[in-house]
This record gives sequence, C-alpha cells and structure tokens, in this order.
Amino acid sequence: MLTVLFRAALLYILIIFALRLMGKRQLGELQPTELVITILISNIASLPIEDPSIPMVMGIIPIFVLVAFELIVSNLSLKNRAFRKFISGNPIVIIQDGVLNQSALHELRFSIDDLMESLREQNIFNLSDVHYAIVETTGKVSVLQKFEAQTTTPDMFELKGQDKNPPVLLISDGKLIKENLNESHVSKSWLETILKQEHIKISEVFLMTVDQQQDYHLIRKNGG
Repeated sequence: MLTVLFRAALLYILIIFALRLMGKRQLGELQPTELVITILISNIASLPIEDPSIPMVMGIIPIFVLVAFELIVSNLSLKNRAFRKFISGNPIVIIQDGVLNQSALHELRFSIDDLMESLREQNIFNLSDVHYAIVETTGKVSVLQKFEAQTTTPDMFELKGQDKNPPVLLISDGKLIKENLNESHVSKSWLETILKQEHIKISEVFLMTVDQQQDYHLIRKNGG
C-alpha cells in the first residue's frame, strides 16, 4: 500500500513538472498535439500505479520522451508557419459581414447549437448582432459584434481617462504577502497605519487589496 502511495505521489509531482514545462494553457485551449500528449501522459502515469510490478522507470522515461517531443514540436511550430498550420490547422471564418457560412460549419462539424452556446458564453444571445466570427484552432469562437450591438466605450464618446493597474493582494487569510508591498508602491509603515485605523491585526484580516492610488479594500475574517 505504501508503495502505491509513494508511486502515486512521485508521478503526481512528475506530471505537474512535465505540464509546467509544456507551458500554461487551459484545458479548453489546448492545441491538438498538446491534448494528445496530455492524454498519453495521464495513461502512462497510471500504469505503474495500477500494477506495482511495473518498474517506475517504465512510466518516467516515456513521460519525459513525450514532453521532449512536445517541446520540439512547439519550437518547430514557432519557427515554421507551414509546419504550424499542418499541426494546429487554421482559424476558420464562420460569419463574415453578418452572413453565416454554412459550409464552414459543416466542414468543422459545428452545429448551430454549438455556435449559439459559444455566443452565449460571450453574452451574445442574438445571431444578428454578430458581424464577424471565427473558430480558432483551439475550437474557441472569437466574435466581433456589429457596431450598433457593441458595448459603449469611452472612445466612442471621446472621453479621456487614465489606465489603472488592478489592485494588488497584500494580505491573504491573515498572512502578509511581503513581495506585493513594493509592487503596490506602499510601505509596511503605511500598512500598519491603516490597520491601526481599522483597529485590526494582520492575523484578523481575511483579504486586503490596494491600488496605485492607495485605495484599499479590507475584509475581516469570519465576515467581520
């Protein structure tokens, strides 16, 4: 039993390391080669766990070979456009100038239900609001709405403003994130002053964020 637990823990760490080498992608955004590698790795890793008679090296070596192969393919894809098209395919336009390309949908085996679901995920419920839509190589649908259906922006009204960075997390579950003090351009003394004003200790803070204007948001533990 302990052998199985040890193998499972070791292979878990190995798979996490292997996936980190392959890069950061959400599951739904994997390219075909990345999805195949991920499935193969999971299957190979399960063999030494299910059968203790199989040496660990029989699981470790194939995993590293697959990861190395994926890294080689990824580098070739970056340097060679033709190879990238062969491996990942091309984005396909399914709506252009507001006209639905039915033949493209059939080519992709993309049903109307699939299309409407993808649009709803982007808060678009009316097909007539779409000016341009393209199915990316990951299967995700990118959409450009018609002008009259687009959300209003400051640029449309010629409003001027200033870009702001998002707030930085300073305290998480009662623990100070020291490296974020410099990123948020605040000092520890400033933080101590704020906490004193709020009559609270760091250990009593569930979450605290601060932006570049030193506007902060603080949530006490237990909803306090």
